[in-house]
Amino acid sequence: MTESGPWIADIGVDCVDPERVASFWAELLGRPVVGRRGPYVWLDRPEGTVGLGFQRVAEPTVGKNRVHLDISVPDVAGARRRIEELGGRRIGGYESGGFLVMADPEDNEFCVIPDQPFNLDELGRADYLDTLDL
Repeated sequence: MTESGPWIADIGVDCVDPERVASFWAELLGRPVVGRRGPYVWLDRPEGTVGLGFQRVAEPTVGKNRVHLDISVPDVAGARRRIEELGGRRIGGYESGGFLVMADPEDNEFCVIPDQPFNLDELGRADYLDTLDL
């Protein structure tokens, strides 16, 4: 018998309208909705990926997320446009950190990062926004 340590099975996102938020993420990630029960909606989980689910809660997002997702893409500027077309928006105020910070339709924040290596300085600022026309 082999021991296995803890691992992250799923990420749950609290939201007022899980159908709406799940639809946004399903389109963005290309992972269809595959389950609904009670206050929960789940996306498909291809082998080797972390599950992503959405839970209905009474209160909207307030303030900055304490945990956020990083979405890796080959085209950061194109991803920004697509996210906005799907109902997301850019969150201002993070430009000095060098990260593109976006929000889903209920203001759950996430970063869009290039799938290619990028540099971080000693303060943790990224350099990839400097090369983009956003």
